[in-house]
Amino acid sequence: MVTFTVNGETREFAGDPTTPVLWYLRDELNLTGPKFGCGMAQCGACTVHIDGMAQRSCVLPLSAVAGKAITTIEGLSADGDHPVQQAWVEHKVPQCGFCQCGQMMQAASLLASNPNPSDEEIVQNMSGNICRCGTYPRIHKAIKSAAKSMTVSTSGKSGVNYFTPDTLGEEA
Repeated sequence: MVTFTVNGETREFAGDPTTPVLWYLRDELNLTGPKFGCGMAQCGACTVHIDGMAQRSCVLPLSAVAGKAITTIEGLSADGDHPVQQAWVEHKVPQCGFCQCGQMMQAASLLASNPNPSDEEIVQNMSGNICRCGTYPRIHKAIKSAAKSMTVSTSGKSGVNYFTPDTLGEEA
């Protein structure tokens, strides 16, 4: 039996521990944000957060997430008001949309670990996520925009960090 959380809810899995996390999320929980793209962790369409870090769920076995927290795009924000999600809308990033949940999860993980990434850091961090429609310039602009809105300056102090589960929507 493998026990873990998905979007804040405790889950148990008694099946084959080599089952990929992606199949459990999609087939058992009906969470359709993470997509099957390549099945080799090369395209990023299946990206989720494991304990806050972007991971490819298509090759990650459930045994590897025992005791960990999985967050999908559905759990990033209950109301879709995470700064990354808002920036994606503001900059009209999606075209076909297939890769965008993975793109947003990768971007949110980047911004959680580096709230003010350089252009080079954005390109480097996002390079493992493929967009067949070529919306890379809009993705880049949206990440820069989300970075600006994630930290609110109050008397020179950092304010709200919308990503980390322990500070989701709370003053830092």
